[in-house]
Amino acid sequence: MKSNELITVTSPLLPDLDGFYELLKDIWKRKWITNNGYYHQELEKALCEYLKVPYISLFTNGTLPLITALQAFRITGEVITTPYSFVATTHSLWWNGIKPVFVDIDPSTGNIDPDKIEVAITPKTTAIMPVHVYGKPCDTRRIQEVADKYGLKVIYDAAHAFGVEVNGEGILNAGDMSTLSFHATKVYNTIEGGALVMHDAQTKKRVDYLKNFGFAGETEVVAPGINSKMDEVRSAYGLLNLRQVDQAIEARHQVAIKYLEALREVEGITFFEDMPGVKHNYSYFPIFVDEKKYGMSRDELYFKLKERGILGRRYFYPLISTFTTYRGLESANPNNLSNAYKMAEEVICLPMYHALSEEDTEETIIIRRIALFVACN
Repeated sequence: MKSNELITVTSPLLPDLDGFYELLKDIWKRKWITNNGYYHQELEKALCEYLKVPYISLFTNGTLPLITALQAFRITGEVITTPYSFVATTHSLWWNGIKPVFVDIDPSTGNIDPDKIEVAITPKTTAIMPVHVYGKPCDTRRIQEVADKYGLKVIYDAAHAFGVEVNGEGILNAGDMSTLSFHATKVYNTIEGGALVMHDAQTKKRVDYLKNFGFAGETEVVAPGINSKMDEVRSAYGLLNLRQVDQAIEARHQVAIKYLEALREVEGITFFEDMPGVKHNYSYFPIFVDEKKYGMSRDELYFKLKERGILGRRYFYPLISTFTTYRGLESANPNNLSNAYKMAEEVICLPMYHALSEEDTEETIIIRRIALFVACN
């Protein structure tokens, strides 16, 4: 990377091109390029082992697993969720004819506040859809306590949480189902892709029907499914990336350490520390700008960084609850979402990807350049 090139907020983890070519030649030889082929099956097996989960189903992107999970459990009525997420979380509810009910977040994590969930429950509530924001685990125990008390399903949007563990247990085992995104911007990617994690074979079977038009056999259709199957090319790409994802996560960890060292004493800039007992994946490095203490607003800093070729991201800004589709909902009232509004107004995600950590190269200089610019303005 040249010092005058743009520094993007993320950069994809790419498999070895020669290795990928060898798998492509095998796919060409097999002439089975979609519909639950060899590499599709191999990737599901490999991901179950890596993620420490019993069952997984691959999808073409990270939004369709959310939509399909709601279909699989026949969720209706109202679902309690967070306004501090990517729009796909809430859009999946809307596409299923479900009313999202927003509750505020815990400012110490950015995740949905379990204390706010119970008071938002109505006779129409059927599920909770929390998000592991930036890969930081939700308080799954307290959320499950509320769900069990009221007989609600819990579907986690774990798009950011690939490989995250709490006390040695994969975070994807929490709740009734968890969804993943394998988009190119994520820690682990299949170019475009996603997955749905479930706990039993029967649910896995139903999900696999739903992602294949509802077919249960050659001539039997048991549900109004859609086509959201991952193809063989992306499955093979994913198998290769899985071999190097641990190395990439550790490289991200080193980037985070450098940011922490450079920014820890900067007045008006705060960030999340690692959580005790958690194996993080360092998917993002958000900082939060206190305008009064820092002497500059978040947007001023964001655009100054941009002018110097450093592309941060105001993620998540604006809140989902402010968008046209949702702002008329009673739960979208800003008075009920003060923590989420504050975080959305202060956040910038700094560039974070594996290649920024390489020792004795210009990438290390770039990390210092970003951090020093934030520190010295």
